[in-house]
Amino acid sequence: MVTRWGGHGAPDGVLKRERVRDWLLGLVETLQPGDAIPAERALCAELGVSRPTLRAAVDGLVGTGLLVREQGRGTYVARAKITQQLGGADGTMAVPRAGGAWSSRLLELTTITAGARLGRRLRLSPAAALLYAARMRLVDGEPMAIEHLHIPAAVVPSLTPAELESGDLYDHLREHHGVRVRSAVQSIEPTVVNEAEAEVLGVPELSPALLIERLTTDDGGRPVEYVRSVYRGDRYRIVSHLALDPGAPRTPAHGAAHHPGIPPGDAVHRSVVTTSTTGDIQSGG
Repeated sequence: MVTRWGGHGAPDGVLKRERVRDWLLGLVETLQPGDAIPAERALCAELGVSRPTLRAAVDGLVGTGLLVREQGRGTYVARAKITQQLGGADGTMAVPRAGGAWSSRLLELTTITAGARLGRRLRLSPAAALLYAARMRLVDGEPMAIEHLHIPAAVVPSLTPAELESGDLYDHLREHHGVRVRSAVQSIEPTVVNEAEAEVLGVPELSPALLIERLTTDDGGRPVEYVRSVYRGDRYRIVSHLALDPGAPRTPAHGAAHHPGIPPGDAVHRSVVTTSTTGDIQSGG
């Protein structure tokens, strides 16, 4: 079998799907949330592509939450997104309030022993007591994420259900417990939801999700919180903005750092000066 390649080293089918995707993105920008896109037959005729090619492009935009497909009715532009700033530009925990009405629903609150793994993360003895809380985060009343919080009991001897369900948790820690969070290290990776998570979030089992783990320290550098969260992949995405210093001395080619999405060699300056990360929450259709 012979595979034909386009001028830029990609199969013709891949290039065609990418062109269709770009055209659809331009169409979405001209429409309003809730507007229907044209029927498949009309789009295929206008773009000169087959139905499988068109469907692959539409499926991709449905998967990212830009379009919503309703069985027997058609495909529509999804409702507007709510943007949340996840990190301050200076790397501190000065996190602006997210758009939309955020709320929490407590699922469990108990005391557990740290064990070896959490003890290492929080720099505690495996026998140390932790406050463990599981809560569902909602935006405008719709399930968005499940959070599993672990806080050293020595840091916060008591944490009430009301504190976990109302207001900002970091505000409660500062105002009622004298704990001032300062910085955090956070990782994000793709995952899928299990049966229990799917039931809580109201999505099918094995739906795509984002696994977010965060270790938070206070202004004295002491670990005060470890959180593992599962966010709905169809409703949440991460956007990073990088400001590179064009005047910084260049590093040797063999030592150039790689930034995700930037080809090696294109970012050879000594450091990234400013970074900020936002989360876009896709309102369901």
